[in-house]
Amino acid sequence: MRFQLLGPLSIAEGEDVVVLKPSKPSSLLAALLIHPGSVVSTGYLLRALWDEDQPATARAALQSCVLRLRRLFTKYGVTGSLIEAVPGGYRMNADADTLDLVRFRTLVRAADGAGDAESELYRLKEALTLWQGPLLANVPSPMLHRDEVPGLTEERLRALERACDIELALGRCRQVLVDVWEAARRHPGRERFSEQLIEALYRTGRQSEALSEYRSVKGRLEEELGIDPGPGLQRLELAILRGDDLGPAAVDQAVPLPGRAPLALAEGPARPALAPAPAPADTPAALPPAPAAVSPVPLPVLPAPLPVPPVPSFTGRAAERAAINASLTARDPGAATVVVLSGAPGIGKTALALQAAHDCQEGFPGGVFILAMTRPDGSSVTPAEAMADLPAPGTAAGRILLVLDDVTSADQVRPLLPAAAGGAAVVTSRRGLAGLVATHGGTVHRLSTLDPEESLELLAATLGPARVHAEPAAARELARICGHFPLSLRIAAARLLTRPGLRIDDCVAWLAEDLPARLSLADDPRMSVPHVFGRALHRLEPRWQEAFRRLGDQLDGHEGLLLSSGALGGSAEAEEALERLADAGLLEEGPPGPYRIHLLLKIYARRQAREWNRSRTATAPH
Repeated sequence: MRFQLLGPLSIAEGEDVVVLKPSKPSSLLAALLIHPGSVVSTGYLLRALWDEDQPATARAALQSCVLRLRRLFTKYGVTGSLIEAVPGGYRMNADADTLDLVRFRTLVRAADGAGDAESELYRLKEALTLWQGPLLANVPSPMLHRDEVPGLTEERLRALERACDIELALGRCRQVLVDVWEAARRHPGRERFSEQLIEALYRTGRQSEALSEYRSVKGRLEEELGIDPGPGLQRLELAILRGDDLGPAAVDQAVPLPGRAPLALAEGPARPALAPAPAPADTPAALPPAPAAVSPVPLPVLPAPLPVPPVPSFTGRAAERAAINASLTARDPGAATVVVLSGAPGIGKTALALQAAHDCQEGFPGGVFILAMTRPDGSSVTPAEAMADLPAPGTAAGRILLVLDDVTSADQVRPLLPAAAGGAAVVTSRRGLAGLVATHGGTVHRLSTLDPEESLELLAATLGPARVHAEPAAARELARICGHFPLSLRIAAARLLTRPGLRIDDCVAWLAEDLPARLSLADDPRMSVPHVFGRALHRLEPRWQEAFRRLGDQLDGHEGLLLSSGALGGSAEAEEALERLADAGLLEEGPPGPYRIHLLLKIYARRQAREWNRSRTATAPH
């Protein structure tokens, strides 16, 4: 028999696990297991059971709880006395085989003494798997939750921080994103998790998301505590703005646990220090916390050019990519070349913009500046906020390239274009931004879905050619039910990558049961087709949102359905509604021809219509 303390308190025998009911004996057992092998005083146990409101018969009731626990152990075939009565209290012995807390601490100590990064990481990962949910969720002891749970949680978080540091140092940024994303959200007070998340995002080519995450953390600290981010976060922001190359890092640059010297682990190329001034290229630098007395250095006025990494597994878009590159590299002194990438949500606008920036960056010695124009909560960044991250017009050391991602209106862009005079700007938006093109010229690329062969290339690039070639028909069907949307394909591929034993055919069948709802990842809300569609819809005025839901009522089961204003009644307002929905990327084409709606958007519209109708029925007067 073994006890499980790191989660709901339970007793396990082989594969059978019994979760104990909330009771006084459960609180007593938890109090003893938290201190295995130690004498736990009677006074401590009384507080664990009754806190400060102890009845006159508390000591007798404590003895009764001990007897009930011993009977419970006998029920599970445990002979002998696990709970010893000793002078001053009780003691319960346990080892790594009988208590998960002891095993966790044993593994963490073994990790501390490991001689290489892989061994340390393996033991830390094994230790972290012992945590099985909310700590002591079924133990009704206010004192234990107040006085003991925080300390146990701290042990887990320190181990998780260390494991994430090692994975970052080994260059496994994509693997670490899942753990660190959840940790940063659940423990916003621990800035180290935010640093790890921002660094992992940046080193995987998601610079705009990294900066957006930093600004979110900074805003929360200022609003809730009235303080600035710590030196580590400030240095990381500066490194991202300067475009420092952070990876792959040498493993000995991982931040050690308190009181430990950094381990000299696997060798690798050094990265520049996250410091106010650029470090010499041949000088290895670590990322230790800065001394508290060191003041943050102001952001330099002219950041160094930003090296833009290629988009991982980027495939397709050959014609658009060539045309964009030709536009960006054309020289027209004094003018700003504007390239607008528009299209449905999830169609791959940001990926194409970043890949084009990577392709052309050598032609922009003044730097590449990637700005997220929408915050994670969906609100728009103001032009003034965006301009604060750009050099003043005429001050950059050569042509600059602006990548303005997820723009919501032409007015959001126009004030920023003087900064790119003589350079270029790539603007991504779900909207067509016809007003911007009318006033500033440029080219527009309205992205459509990938063709079937491009979809297969993307699946092969992410899953690996062998897995796709092993099930070619299933891979084609997966591409089809994903609608040939790059976002959908990447989400499906991520599911398959995290389940190496899952057949593509089985994944197809599971996804098809509930499209597009199952095209989502639980650990990252932004990697969700319904979430992305919903953000596009909720940016519209309420009357156009209602028009989309009414449209969902009219859609039948035909893929690639043609639409006209008659679908919404044939009025001038219906025509305007369809035009607004097309401009938002929720419909395609339009006057003088018919409108079209993509299969996934059609299913989403029908679901929105059903939910809307249920809501109206529930609130209608009876």
